[in-house]
Amino acid sequence: MKKRHFLALSGSALLSGLTPHTTFAQSKFPERPIRVIVPFAPAGDGDIIGRLWVKYAMAHSGANFVVDNKAGAGGAIGAAEASRAKADGYTLLLGTSSTQIINPLASGTASYDAIKDFSLVGMVSINPTCIVVNPSVPANNLKELISLIKANPGKYAYGSAGPGTITNLTGELFKLQGGKLDVQHVPYKGGGPAMQDLVAGHVPMITPIMSSAVLAQHRAGRARILGVNSDARLKAAPDIPTSVEAGVPDMRVQVFNAVFTPAGVPRDVQEFLRATHNKVRNDPAFLQDLEKAGAEPFSLPEPEKFIAEEVVRWTSVIKATQFKTS
Repeated sequence: MKKRHFLALSGSALLSGLTPHTTFAQSKFPERPIRVIVPFAPAGDGDIIGRLWVKYAMAHSGANFVVDNKAGAGGAIGAAEASRAKADGYTLLLGTSSTQIINPLASGTASYDAIKDFSLVGMVSINPTCIVVNPSVPANNLKELISLIKANPGKYAYGSAGPGTITNLTGELFKLQGGKLDVQHVPYKGGGPAMQDLVAGHVPMITPIMSSAVLAQHRAGRARILGVNSDARLKAAPDIPTSVEAGVPDMRVQVFNAVFTPAGVPRDVQEFLRATHNKVRNDPAFLQDLEKAGAEPFSLPEPEKFIAEEVVRWTSVIKATQFKTS
């Protein structure tokens, strides 16, 4: 897919879900469990958000939703499988900035089209990535970390949720913003495995998406969050500075999570799924659980504009860092 074509379509088609609907009707939907593909490993941020949504979707609809983790290739494996699924509403995708923006922009061999292959059910949340170190790393803030890395070129490495993920791109952006830091990339098959290795001391730094698991390790003293890559401090962690506050300009990485169907799902099925999603998004308990997970509900008034701006922003970053997913 040409990047110019992607830019032109992303602001409207991605969120509006204006894909052709089949004309036949489906009765008694759902008659069997609905599979929700989470394209990342268990215990990572995407998995946590996906399972939260599933929990409340089941409570509000009476339907049976089942999480199916399909990790690998920065979320591309799970997204591609969802794109090929039958358009009957029984397969959903928990899509993210990685699967719907980063992979299509940075991959020369994308196996799915983020615009044409999916229709949006609804935006779920938005949360930032963060920069986390093992407590043994002698740095208490980002300025000290950058100085430490510059004094020891090639000694330090960062772990991500995998090649092509937005956590990988976060690490490359940090290297660029820190002054072209000499830091190696260690890819994992998800945010959970990366955090496990950080806590065990096998990797000194990771750049995960903020989640309840990351916050729990920070508060237990097994990991140290040095900066949150958002415009403002999180409600769930007001004591942790943003990376911009900590002295790294333009270090902003906000990740959205959204529920998609394959394109072409019958209109009545889409209406059922969107009605369920709206009930979930308006549930105060769900919103509280999102906050505990380190995420914010997606409540921007112009989501199309947000997506279009993110595409432009990440196109520039991908070019500057020479980032590729494959």
